[in-house]
Amino acid sequence: MDFKQKVVELISSQVELPKEKINSLIERPKNPEMGDYAFPAFILAKTLHKNPAEIAKDIVANLADDNFEKIQAVGPYVNFSIKKSALISQTLEEVLVKKNNYGNQNLGSGNVAIDMSSPNIAKPMSMGHLRSTVIGNSIAKILTKVGYTPIKINHLGDYGTQFGKLITAYKLWGNEEDVKKDPINSLFHYYVKFHEVAEEKPELEDEGRAWFKKLEGGDPEAVKLWNWFRKVSLQEFNRIYKKLNVEFDSYHGEAFYNDKMDVIVDELRQKDLLVESRGAQVVDLSPDKNPAMILKSDGTSIYTTRDLTAAEYRKKHYDFVQALYVVGNEQSAYFEQLKEVLKKMGHNWADDIHHIPFGLITQGGKKLSTRKGNVVFLDKVLEDAVELAMKQIETKNPGLPNKEQVANEVGIGAVVFHDLKNDRLDAFDFNLEEVVRFEGETGPYVQYTNARAQSILRKANQIVTIDELDLSDEWAFAVAKDLADFPAVLAKASEKYEPSIIAKFALKLAKHFNKYYANVRILDEDDQLAARLALVKATSIVLTESLHLLGVAAPKEM
Repeated sequence: MDFKQKVVELISSQVELPKEKINSLIERPKNPEMGDYAFPAFILAKTLHKNPAEIAKDIVANLADDNFEKIQAVGPYVNFSIKKSALISQTLEEVLVKKNNYGNQNLGSGNVAIDMSSPNIAKPMSMGHLRSTVIGNSIAKILTKVGYTPIKINHLGDYGTQFGKLITAYKLWGNEEDVKKDPINSLFHYYVKFHEVAEEKPELEDEGRAWFKKLEGGDPEAVKLWNWFRKVSLQEFNRIYKKLNVEFDSYHGEAFYNDKMDVIVDELRQKDLLVESRGAQVVDLSPDKNPAMILKSDGTSIYTTRDLTAAEYRKKHYDFVQALYVVGNEQSAYFEQLKEVLKKMGHNWADDIHHIPFGLITQGGKKLSTRKGNVVFLDKVLEDAVELAMKQIETKNPGLPNKEQVANEVGIGAVVFHDLKNDRLDAFDFNLEEVVRFEGETGPYVQYTNARAQSILRKANQIVTIDELDLSDEWAFAVAKDLADFPAVLAKASEKYEPSIIAKFALKLAKHFNKYYANVRILDEDDQLAARLALVKATSIVLTESLHLLGVAAPKEM
């Protein structure tokens, strides 16, 4: 049962407010002794011209419901205390019946295009790419759970001036044998060297732009090198995506739109939106906003041209109800500009485009940069995380079957969980040893809690049923309240595109379950054993599903 909705219905029977308004006003008291839900009666004081405390008393006088132990007026609030046995039994039954479908909702429908990850070709994936990848992946899972159909698009950075620079660097310092032996690191080395040398020889930048113009014009040598760089890069990316258990529905990168941009440019011209500015072609937006450049003075395109083309292509082919761009904070102004150009073109669906920004990962307080060579490679972080997980497994449970697989699931899951437990907009400093700890607010802590629940069920060795669910102790109530909150937590995470809401929920549930484990003799043979096992199984179901929504594995043994 949705106990909050029950509160809304009870209040609605006594006051003249829309249910949606009442729902938005319902609070959770910080002190559990004050109840589980509270309605602020003072909101009615001006309308009724009465003392808020008197209003609260009047409301309570006409309320009664078997699902609540107490409904009382406390000052200007109407406080509701849920009957423990009712919440526990009803919640456990719902979780055990629905299993991993618990929490499923129909909050929307239709395709949601999610532009995510989008690494640049010829550069190794760094920790800077982790956020877009795992945030986008988690949002896709959350949206699926509430009724949408996500389409995950890896909009590869496989076009642009940087490829002219890379071709220039390869022709100056490149070696085919080195690239064949270690493609990504060799190409990355050339790219970094280009920028180092260009600081002393700025004319190198002109060479890079010239080679990109050749690439856009279909120059055979430029195209051959570009295809090679792209192929070896994708092989490396897919190896890392496999580790993260992330898949995509499309790898259409910037280059895919190269032969489709002319249509967009023509459309802008036909609608008299293109004007010349210092030799470049731009769209004026407003007196107080920078114009959107569409073509450079040399006639080459930029990422705006390709993003406009991609937006139209995605609307036409996917008919999306939403289009999400999981890209860093620093691009917020750019996406506002992109939407404004689309609106000027007459595309009202531009309002369905949402930038999903996120903060930076830093190390030692410093921003990571591939251009400067100050980069932490994602693959190396994942390898080190797995190694740290294995060390802890060897210490805690050296006889664990499949410990290599578990170490992979725990180590990589720890990195993903740590990213997602942070509010999306926050920047955070990354310390791997803190991330892979089995204690504290970490992914391994949640995984270990779930493995503990699974261990209890194995030891009990009996079928868990929904026949006997009579529990009322405070430890079980705390766990069951969390379980009952899961659908609302999920709805909020989907509304705000915020995976951290799920991660924080999982940590809270894990803590409450561990307190239950520490204070209750779960496997004692008595008339409440079946109910306690039902609580353990329901907890494992919801923890496993929470981890799944974050893209984190849930090993049954650790």
